[in-house]
Amino acid sequence: MSAGVFDLAAVVIALAAVFGYVNHRWLKLPQTIGLVVIALAASLAVIALDAAIPGLGFHAAMRSVVDRIDFHETLMKGLLSFLLFAGALHVDLDDLVRRKWAIGSLATVGVLISTFLVGYATYLVAGLVGADIPLIWCLVFGALISPTDPVAVLSILKTLHVPETLEAKIAGESLFNDGVGVVVFTIMVAIALAGEAGGASLSALDVVKLFLLEAVGGAVLGFAAGYIAYQAMKSIDDYVLEVLITLALVMLTYAVAIQIHVSGPIAMVVAGLLIGNHGTRFAMSETTRLHVENFWSLLDEILNAVLFLIIGFEVLTLAFSGKIALLMVISVPVVLAARFISVSVPLTVLGLRREFTKGAIPVLTWGGLRGGISVALALAMPETAAKPVLLAATYGVVVFSIVVQGLTLQKVIARTVR
Repeated sequence: MSAGVFDLAAVVIALAAVFGYVNHRWLKLPQTIGLVVIALAASLAVIALDAAIPGLGFHAAMRSVVDRIDFHETLMKGLLSFLLFAGALHVDLDDLVRRKWAIGSLATVGVLISTFLVGYATYLVAGLVGADIPLIWCLVFGALISPTDPVAVLSILKTLHVPETLEAKIAGESLFNDGVGVVVFTIMVAIALAGEAGGASLSALDVVKLFLLEAVGGAVLGFAAGYIAYQAMKSIDDYVLEVLITLALVMLTYAVAIQIHVSGPIAMVVAGLLIGNHGTRFAMSETTRLHVENFWSLLDEILNAVLFLIIGFEVLTLAFSGKIALLMVISVPVVLAARFISVSVPLTVLGLRREFTKGAIPVLTWGGLRGGISVALALAMPETAAKPVLLAATYGVVVFSIVVQGLTLQKVIARTVR
């Protein structure tokens, strides 16, 4: 690791510790929300100070630091592997299996419905505000903003009292729909680039093949790697080595997924569910189980702090104008309305044969938080004229989701779940 990278990491960790302390002592918000709020407030203060006294150059200096953090690389090819595995490690597989139809439909059909609703609505709204964005790039935006973020969702759920049936649906959907969302995003970008290059467009068969390769391939890889790790842990009783095995499982499997072009997020979720359920029951002693769970819980909290701190500072990299600000504001109700429909349709159809917890639709709608994955995907979009506008819209939805929806979700649960 070069000195520059180490220095940057030291600054990020130090700020996470300082802001976390400020939040714990005075704001007393949930840790992830508190870090976003403080970082966002600090960013806006820098922008305001720079506007008042341009000669100071604070904004440019801070932006150069934030620009050095490649958010897409940091999250999608680094932090996400650890965060997804840690999240899946603590999810009860039996709960997921009992609710497999609801979770599966929300994570697939729901994501697709939301993608197209958000895409077409954004295209219409962008035209009304004078932002000329091609339809295909609006659909790319729909794909990246539709999946709920497991990191944001699971971190908020830790601080709330949610009925078990709803918690399983929210957690299960967020764990799987991010992988589906990344695949849909990849397909939409490929279609957009093929169209702009004037080449042959992707056929329906090509799309299906790509989806199966990414999604099913990721699940197979995650299960195979998880099973190998499970067998290795079952043959020994050494908690230090077994913690190391789980760490190697995450890093190596995710690296392989990237190289062979299958879904790393889905691989992490499958591996985490296998180790967290089957592994803890049959391959670990009680001492090892406690050390493995404590290690991953601590790592999860630290990486969450870093991630949400960076999200708060990303506002420094955005381009602003009247049109962009207006689209940011309008995107919030657009995404929420699409979320409501994409939740209502699958649950209403499934509700013809089974009964769901009262208030499931409003809670799942308001609890569908967006987070770092959406920001990372937006940053990964090719450099087009539409990118700055859609990146700003993404950031607006993500901040509203984490801060406003995250802070009020408990009230929604109290009012709708009886």
